Amino acid sequence: MPAESQSSTPQRPATGPSAAEPPATGPGSVAARLAVVRDRIAAAAGAAGRDPGEVRLLVATKTQPPQAVLEALAAGVDLIGENRVQELVAKAPAVADRLAAGALEVHMIGHLQRNKINQVLATATGLETLDSLDLAQAISDRCVRDGRTGDRALDVMVQVNVTGEESKSGVEPDAAGALATAVAALPGLRLTGFMTIGAHLDSAAEHTVRAGFARLRAVRDEVRASSAQGTETATELSMGMTGDLELAIAEGATIVRVGTAVFGRRPTP
Repeated sequence: MPAESQSSTPQRPATGPSAAEPPATGPGSVAARLAVVRDRIAAAAGAAGRDPGEVRLLVATKTQPPQAVLEALAAGVDLIGENRVQELVAKAPAVADRLAAGALEVHMIGHLQRNKINQVLATATGLETLDSLDLAQAISDRCVRDGRTGDRALDVMVQVNVTGEESKSGVEPDAAGALATAVAALPGLRLTGFMTIGAHLDSAAEHTVRAGFARLRAVRDEVRASSAQGTETATELSMGMTGDLELAIAEGATIVRVGTAVFGRRPTP
């Protein structure tokens, strides 16, 4: 989806590797790590009796420099996610060409404040962390103002807190259906599904983590079964990360968000 019409077109950096260059392929390279992650996804899908093509890989680029992002793109990545608005803005020039060509999707996967909506709309093709109707209405108003409707509408997911942890954002599962139905009816927004952050495997048993993912799937299925306006496109389940992607895929994930397994330990901000 193209960037916001009122924003200026970012310029590509004069230095650094081109996204068209072949990726480095050494054992510690981004390309090599990506191959391992893709194998994990394929194996998990196969074990669940699913087609690996049903699961997309979102590469989370939090704290990564533009050069590392370009290495991932050169290795075939077509979906990336940013947690912080300032990083989304800083990396926009490096990915501008691919965005303009429709060869890349960029999702905002961190909390969004209302005063930063314009910055996100200038680059992001999707927002996975919608958790209130007030925020949805504000984004809808901006999209309508800028003519970002119809085929140019912003893809959005409702974030659901399936663990009940206060440290995690998201609407409660019991309230997610009503929010999603309201969001789906807003102009300028296209409801594509639901997102969650699962319980940490280090502190929870596998069955607890899986139960959270299964709850998100149930939320999606309930919303789609309602046949409410705009809910027919709500097919996505963005859940599962480096440590628990296999469990998420077993419970129906259509997008897994992976950063550490692709780039290694994050550098200190």
